[in-house]
Amino acid sequence: MTKELEIEFKNMLTQQEYSRLLEDFTDFHNGPVTQHNHYFDTADFQLKKQLSALRIRNKNERFECTLKIPASVGHYEITDQLTEEQAQHMLALTSFDATEVKDALLTLDVSPSQLNLIGTLTTHRVEFDFLGGLLVIDHSEYNGQEDFELEYEVTDAETGHLNFLNFLHQQEIPERPANKKIARFMNSAEGR
Repeated sequence: MTKELEIEFKNMLTQQEYSRLLEDFTDFHNGPVTQHNHYFDTADFQLKKQLSALRIRNKNERFECTLKIPASVGHYEITDQLTEEQAQHMLALTSFDATEVKDALLTLDVSPSQLNLIGTLTTHRVEFDFLGGLLVIDHSEYNGQEDFELEYEVTDAETGHLNFLNFLHQQEIPERPANKKIARFMNSAEGR
């Protein structure tokens, strides 16, 4: 189990801006890596109402279960590593083998037995170290939709925010607010 504070800044991109960034920074990365995020919530969206999110991520044949909960700056991520078998059981809703995440869910008054699999968001991700943080360029597909996003993960919110705004300015990318992927996914799922 790990628990870490994540501070990130986000901006939506057009497909043209996404393609240009991939090209301009081609020396920094080896191309996109595909990951699948399987999202869970209760029938009445108790996690969403508490500004929290639960997912199982499958990336490079590795599986992890992460619960995101709000923090005063950013959010905390509580993560348990899973075997493929554990992940499959959790996706089938036959067991819940992420013990630290389970304990954290119970503090939110959400029992794993209340959870439903809402659906899957697939992201094609490029990430690399940049200006003291992690720059992430994403193309996401979910519920018949797709979008493009820039993220910048940092340990210092103030310096990170300035670096992010300067980067957008240098790249001539307008500021476009970006909800978290889970929020975009859940909004699209609720509209189905």
